Amino acid sequence: MSLISEQDAEFLKNEFAENLDASVKLVMFTQANECQYCSETRQIVEEIAALSPKITSEIFDFEVDKAEAEAYAIEKIPAIAVVRMVDGEERDYGIRFFGIPSGYEFTTVIEDIVDVSKGESGLQPQTKEAIAAVTEPVHLQVFVTPTCPYCTQAVRLAHKLAMESDLIKADMVEAIEFPHLSNKYHVHGVPRTVINETVHQEGAVPEPLLLAKLQEAVKA
Repeated sequence: MSLISEQDAEFLKNEFAENLDASVKLVMFTQANECQYCSETRQIVEEIAALSPKITSEIFDFEVDKAEAEAYAIEKIPAIAVVRMVDGEERDYGIRFFGIPSGYEFTTVIEDIVDVSKGESGLQPQTKEAIAAVTEPVHLQVFVTPTCPYCTQAVRLAHKLAMESDLIKADMVEAIEFPHLSNKYHVHGVPRTVINETVHQEGAVPEPLLLAKLQEAVKA
C-alpha cells in the first residue's frame, strides 16, 4: 500500500516537473533487521524518487555499509541525506533527516528537494553574508514531532543555513524516535534547535534570530 496518496502523487509530479533543475539523490540508511519506522521511511524515499526522473534513491544498510555511513556522517537510523547531483558528482550540503519524515515533515523533505535541486537557499542577502564569515564547524539539530505545525519552519531554516556553508550541518531529529537524545538535550517541547551542543533555541523563530543564536554558538 502506498504511503503517498494518488492525489498527492499527481500534485508532486507536477511540482517536480516545474521546479527541479539539477538531479537530487535521496540517500537512505536502514538495516536488515529494520528499526522502528525504517521500513516506512524507506518506502517514503522510494515513492518520492518514483515521482520524477530527476530524483533517485540509494539505500544502504547501516550495519553492513559502514564506509558509506561514515562518509555521510550517519550515526543513527532511519536516516536520509538530500544530495544534489551535477554531471554525476555529488554536492552534499549536510542536510539530514533522522527519523521518519511524516506528517508536517513530509513537506519539509519535498521543499528541501526543490531547494537542493536549484542550489539556492533563498536566505536574505545579509544572512548569506554573515554565514560566509563563519570559520568554525556548526551543527544544528532540530527536534520535531510529526504533528508539530511549526517544526517545518524550524527545520527548513536550519537546512537553508547548511546550504550556505560547508561548515554547517543541519539535522531534523524526530524526538519520539530518539528519546535518549531528547533527554540529553532537555527537549520538553518542539521545535527545539540545539546548536553545537551548547546553545538552544525554542520554537520556530525568524531568520535573524536563529542567525544570532548560531553566531553565539560559534563564539561560545
